[in-house]
Amino acid sequence: MRVALMVTCVNDAMFPETGKAVVTLLRRLGVDVEFPAAQTCCAQPMVNTGYLDEAVPVVRTFVDAFAGFDAIVTPSGSCAGSARHQHGIVARRTGDAGLAAAVAETSPKVFELTEFLVDVLGVVDVGAYFPHRVTYHPTCHSLRMLGVGDRPRRLLEAVRGIRLAELPSAEECCGFGGTFALKNADTSIAMGADKARHVRSTGAEVMVAGDNSCLMHVGGILSRQRSGVRVMHLAEILASTEDAPLGAVVGGGR
Repeated sequence: MRVALMVTCVNDAMFPETGKAVVTLLRRLGVDVEFPAAQTCCAQPMVNTGYLDEAVPVVRTFVDAFAGFDAIVTPSGSCAGSARHQHGIVARRTGDAGLAAAVAETSPKVFELTEFLVDVLGVVDVGAYFPHRVTYHPTCHSLRMLGVGDRPRRLLEAVRGIRLAELPSAEECCGFGGTFALKNADTSIAMGADKARHVRSTGAEVMVAGDNSCLMHVGGILSRQRSGVRVMHLAEILASTEDAPLGAVVGGGR
C-alpha cells in the first residue's frame, strides 16, 4: 500500500513535531509513508470564507500532489473533512470534468489519522506508552463531518500508563473555527474559556485532540491562565513508547 502524509499548513508552519510523530508511528506499524513535497493547503480557508473560485487552483494542486497514492493520511479532522467533502463542491462548480474526476478519485482516499489506524490498519493498540493524566477533546470536524466516533478514545484507552479523565461537555465546540476566531473574536474567546474551564476541572496534566488548530486556541487560554495544563496532539501520544518516550520521536516533541 502506497501511503502519503498530508501534513497540513498549520502543522507544517507551526507544529512540525506532529507530522514527525505521524511518520514515527506509521513506520513503527510497518507503513512506508511518503511526503509529497508539492502539497500545499487543503483549500478549507478559501471555501469556508466563500472564495470558492480562489480554491480551484489549490484543489488542483492537491489532486496532482496526491495522485497515485492508495491512502492519504492527515493528523487533522478539519483538513480531512475539507478534502473529502469540500473538494467535490469546488470541482463541480468549475464545470471541469477532468478536475471533478480527479477529485472523485482522490478524496475517498483521505483519512484522518485515527480512521486510518483503526479502519485501514485494523489496530487499536499501537504500542504507545504515556504515563500521564489526560483528557480528550473531540474536535468538531472529526466528530460531525467525519464521524470518527470513538476511534480516538479507543486508541487512547490502549496506551500503557495513561489515565483518562472524562471532559465535561466534551462535544461542545472549542470556539476556534478558523476565520471565525478573527471575525467573532469575543464569542470565540468565550467558547474557548468554557472549554478551558472544563479541562481544568478534570485535573488533567494534558489536553489532547486531533487538530492542532483547536489545541492552539484552547492551549493559549490555558497558558494565559497559568493552568499548568499542556496541550498535545493525539499523534504525539501515540508515537511515544517506553523505549522512545515523547521527545525522542523523529526530531523531538514539544
